[in-house]
Amino acid sequence: MQSGGLDGRIPVFVFPQSLTFYVDDINTHRQILTLYNPYDFHISYNVLCNNPVCYDVESSSGVLYAKCSVGIIVKRSNLSLNEARDRDCLRIIIYEEGTKHIIGKKDVFANLQAGSPSPESGGDIGKFESVRGRVRSGDPQEHHSSNRLEQQPFIPTHAHPGPSLLLVFGAVVCLAGLLMPTLGEDEPTMVPPYLHLSSNIKIVLAYALGLLTYAILKPI
Repeated sequence: MQSGGLDGRIPVFVFPQSLTFYVDDINTHRQILTLYNPYDFHISYNVLCNNPVCYDVESSSGVLYAKCSVGIIVKRSNLSLNEARDRDCLRIIIYEEGTKHIIGKKDVFANLQAGSPSPESGGDIGKFESVRGRVRSGDPQEHHSSNRLEQQPFIPTHAHPGPSLLLVFGAVVCLAGLLMPTLGEDEPTMVPPYLHLSSNIKIVLAYALGLLTYAILKPI
């Protein structure tokens, strides 16, 4: 679905917010950035870097479908501390699908450190250039298909909040009203006379109960 023309900037959702590579820990040399598209339209994205010779990036560009996420694999290819900067930057730019119109951008900072991570560790950035996209084979179409398969649909945690307590309370009140004796009946009952309801009121309660039940049980 096309966005229909977007003006201005929209937030870019990516996790984590920064990357730290350690020379002596091979497990940190290859990390994943997850880019999310919570919008109802497709977006195009591109990953740029101010120090592109030190990084290899898989899925560095592509189209991200609505309500999906994609894993962008970032590998630190140069582990020389002599080449390390204080802080590198990966810039993720998103575009309106099918255009070069930038609708958002996000900077993810990266740095290289000596040694291994400790057990407790859980401004403008120069000139940006395109990072090298790693293709698993010489066929660009195969790379495009691989990128598509890596996308995963996601549902925000608030997408299924459950029925409103107010709706449930209203349904309970309507049901209790329908169980009350009907006004004018001669059958003996322990319910006080002022709680006897007329047939017209019960018809209204039955109609309201039907609407509330539909609102509670309808698919989200």
